[in-house]
Amino acid sequence: MSRTLLFKSFIFLLVGALLFLPLASHADTDKDLNKGNPEDKKTYSVGDKGGWWWYEKEAVKPEPREKEKKLVEKEVPKHRIPNMDDYIVDKLWNMHPDDFQALLMDFQKEAVREPTEENVRDYYVMQDIARRKALAFTHVASYVMQKYPRLNVASAAPLNAPGRNATIQARHEDTVNVLRDNKDDFALLYFTAPGCKYCDAQNSILVYFVQRTGWNVKEIDVQGQPDLAARFNIQVTPSIILIYRNSGDFFPVSAGVMDVATLELNLTRGIQHLKGEMTPEQYGIYEHQKGGIFDPESILKREY
Repeated sequence: MSRTLLFKSFIFLLVGALLFLPLASHADTDKDLNKGNPEDKKTYSVGDKGGWWWYEKEAVKPEPREKEKKLVEKEVPKHRIPNMDDYIVDKLWNMHPDDFQALLMDFQKEAVREPTEENVRDYYVMQDIARRKALAFTHVASYVMQKYPRLNVASAAPLNAPGRNATIQARHEDTVNVLRDNKDDFALLYFTAPGCKYCDAQNSILVYFVQRTGWNVKEIDVQGQPDLAARFNIQVTPSIILIYRNSGDFFPVSAGVMDVATLELNLTRGIQHLKGEMTPEQYGIYEHQKGGIFDPESILKREY
């Protein structure tokens, strides 16, 4: 073989080696990079034409989709099962009433749920403590009422028969005295209507009232004097209006049929109100009760 042919063959092999070297390097690199996680093949392999080999930043993998939260059923709270061994009598005796009542109900429910001898006994132990606590309060209340008579309503409203009779007599005297002392300063307007059956019933009551007290009563027909009825805002018949002669003020007494006792009581209170002797806060009391335990305004002047 000639020297020229050998030289050409050497050049050919050298060029081929140089051309094959990058491909082999790529293959080795690709082979090495593809080891491990199969998912990396997609990111760094030459075939994908992506990743750092192609001077691109690594692709950010998408975050996995968050799993849907499952609805967790709330666990039903267990009912409290009381145990008498957990308490001592001193603790139960001094327990706040709200806490004691709740605990008592727990013992009751447990005794109903499982009526064993022990559960039922524990419930009645709680009942016994509650009864004794109530009895202690009752005894102390009796002691306080006796020691501080001004707090005891029984002094002004006794429950025994002699005391009740005395109370009724005092109320009657209050009413009679007020009506007697003010009959010349006050008068009654009595509004009626033709054919009013209720007015017929009220007529007989007013006749009896006039005979007892000597009061002046003027009857007014609402159909004959509609302007006067409108002035006093009469809506129903019979109606009775109290007139204060000295001032011209008036105050309603009744609308509809009213018995003598209620009529006299309403008149007494209306008179004292128009004269400024009774405030609306005192409207439900009698004259002899002013300043006493049933007078709301007396609390401002009272010392305990």
